[in-house]
Amino acid sequence: MPRLFTALEIPRDAAMSLSFLRGGLPSARWIDPENYHLTLRFIGDVEYRVADEIVAALDRVHRSAFALTLRGLGAFGSKKPHSVYADVAPSPPLDLLQGDIDRLLKRLGLPCDARRFTPHVTLARLKNAKAEEVAHYLSTRGDFRAPSFPVTRFVLFSSKDSVGGGPYVMEEAFPLERVAATPSHASMPAAAG
Repeated sequence: MPRLFTALEIPRDAAMSLSFLRGGLPSARWIDPENYHLTLRFIGDVEYRVADEIVAALDRVHRSAFALTLRGLGAFGSKKPHSVYADVAPSPPLDLLQGDIDRLLKRLGLPCDARRFTPHVTLARLKNAKAEEVAHYLSTRGDFRAPSFPVTRFVLFSSKDSVGGGPYVMEEAFPLERVAATPSHASMPAAAG
């Protein structure tokens, strides 16, 4: 019975930028850079037959590729912080993609994710972290910004039942449609004079 979730992969350059944020927080268990991802929808443990239905449903998602920017840091659990993450700049195409996936999975009868979609990349999980240590970490690195990167597909990952952080296995990849390039001025006919 696989434990599944849909996500965006984080390209190597962006993962390298994120990896430089590791350290400086004693209670942190840092996520390995090869396991960085942006979860679109946690699905959970499903039967193999349902997993096949999920793949068929996700194959019907038709959205255009888009660019995404990671900027800023945050923590979940204000009084008892439990994780530190890189934030994502607002992205309407990301929200539309996530909404499509969510609707398709609901139609299959899968339970809704109890948490509101908050796009982020988890950097570390925290155990018994002191709020002031986390606040200090965030204040010294909070101006983080990585260059934008193209999102050309989303993936279906499986994971083992563990405390989180990987390893994850890519089960399927679903390409996003390429955006047609606008014609350059050089290819436009010259105005008659």
